Amino acid sequence: MARPPLPIGTWGAIRTEKLGPNRYCARTRFRDHDGKTRDVEATDTTGPAAIRALKVKLRDRVTPNDDEITRDTHVSVLAKLWLDEITAEERVTPQTISRYEISVRVSIEPALGDLRIREATAGRLDRFLRKVAEDRPSAAKGAKVVLGQMFALAVRRGALTANPVRDTGRLRNPRRKVVALEVKQLNEVREAIRRWQQPAPGKSGPRPTGDLADIVDLMLATGARIGEILALRWEDLDLAAERPTLTICGTIVYLKGKGFFRQEWTKTDAGFRTVVLPRFAVGMLMGRKLNAADNPHDAIFASRRGTWLSPQNVRRQWRQARADAGLEWVTPHTFRKTVATLIDKEADAKSAAAQLGHATEQVTNKHYIVKPALAPDSSDILEQLGAGPEITGPAPQDRGKRRAK
Repeated sequence: MARPPLPIGTWGAIRTEKLGPNRYCARTRFRDHDGKTRDVEATDTTGPAAIRALKVKLRDRVTPNDDEITRDTHVSVLAKLWLDEITAEERVTPQTISRYEISVRVSIEPALGDLRIREATAGRLDRFLRKVAEDRPSAAKGAKVVLGQMFALAVRRGALTANPVRDTGRLRNPRRKVVALEVKQLNEVREAIRRWQQPAPGKSGPRPTGDLADIVDLMLATGARIGEILALRWEDLDLAAERPTLTICGTIVYLKGKGFFRQEWTKTDAGFRTVVLPRFAVGMLMGRKLNAADNPHDAIFASRRGTWLSPQNVRRQWRQARADAGLEWVTPHTFRKTVATLIDKEADAKSAAAQLGHATEQVTNKHYIVKPALAPDSSDILEQLGAGPEITGPAPQDRGKRRAK
């Protein structure tokens, strides 16, 4: 009767052999995860030491492969091979790949680049991610996404049997209070912009245009992201309609080596939308149209050179405008939250989500709408707990008589 095969991932009896002075070899047969049984050996200065070295090799054993990624491949090489793969597949947008490259260069390679894949244990990766998260929570989350995909490639190529990133702990997610602008604060925002746009003695640099005030007004009129606002073209407007509309169908992105350009689609599929404009935005846009200079992109907001305005440039202008107004907490994203909060108050969260370009209202409710959770009306039920003659039941003396019986 034939001897049954070894179970997958196990080995047989270990044999030792003296090869020479202070040189011993330990050997065994190991059944790899591809079903094949192979000879595995290790050497050391004594027999017991050779056996211990062999058991370490068996513990870390994976199916041998002739791939360019092995257990001894450095993490820095794995990162490069992974970036090359996702770039060739063209499934990920160029700007996302650029963010991944920054995460590899700034966070991963300095700390983990010299490790071999087999040395990148779940515990070691977990300590690295938590260290990054102490000062840069968002960078830690980005690094975890990148590492997860890198080591998934190592698993697919047979260098690992499991992805160690999956066993790392959850990163802290600090809760942030949703804050929107009230009417008084909104008036202060507009006043700060007006003051900043006014020429002043000794003010250096080119004189500000009226773009910032109009950009803020259009963000408040639409709830659009700043990149979506700056990507708008005159052809995306229909000001002649009975209810003038604006179609959001692109966004401004940055790509290393290419600079800022208009991406022909929005951040998400739900972001492609047409919104009806309020009257104050229609008046502002008609005024801009009358005085607009031609530019090769047909952009509503173009630079002095006729190029696309960058979101970073607009954010810088807003930081300058708010500097002396006590509005440091207000960012361009605050205008988006203000829109969502107002629409939810006057209509509902579903309408707010559609206005902002969210697929569902869950994200809108959690991150964009300022309101406490509304508990169901249970006041009639809780009335039974109130003190007073309305409470029914046996009197204290009656309860005593019942116990006596």
